[in-house]
Amino acid sequence: MLMERIHENFLKQRFMTTLGAEMVLIEEGRNRIACNVTEDLEQQHGFAHAGVLASIADSACGYAALSTMPEDAEVVSVEFKINLIRPCKASRIVAEGRVVKTGRTLVFTEGEVTDESGSETYATMTATMFCLRPEA
Repeated sequence: MLMERIHENFLKQRFMTTLGAEMVLIEEGRNRIACNVTEDLEQQHGFAHAGVLASIADSACGYAALSTMPEDAEVVSVEFKINLIRPCKASRIVAEGRVVKTGRTLVFTEGEVTDESGSETYATMTATMFCLRPEA
């Protein structure tokens, strides 16, 4: 049930579709999103655009957070910081989000963007997500 709910939610994010991103792992407190780096996603020097790395890392952190929330909840990013460690020339990148601590309304996460093998790290992220719940 958790995997289906998270995956269905991901499919509603049209921006992820625009990037060609796909969810490749859903676990409680952990999520991975992969993306092929096409020419359309590169900046002027031929590296993956920082916005692509930030976007998939943010979504991976968000879905990791959502996996720890009640079934009727949603999450939104309220803050994140990304460190771009090195230029990315990989043809496929993977962002992993992990929950550090889940509170009643805030979820603290960490993320990392690597090549497909996980041997090269391109970016790290810390992010705070806010839990949205239906009004009673």
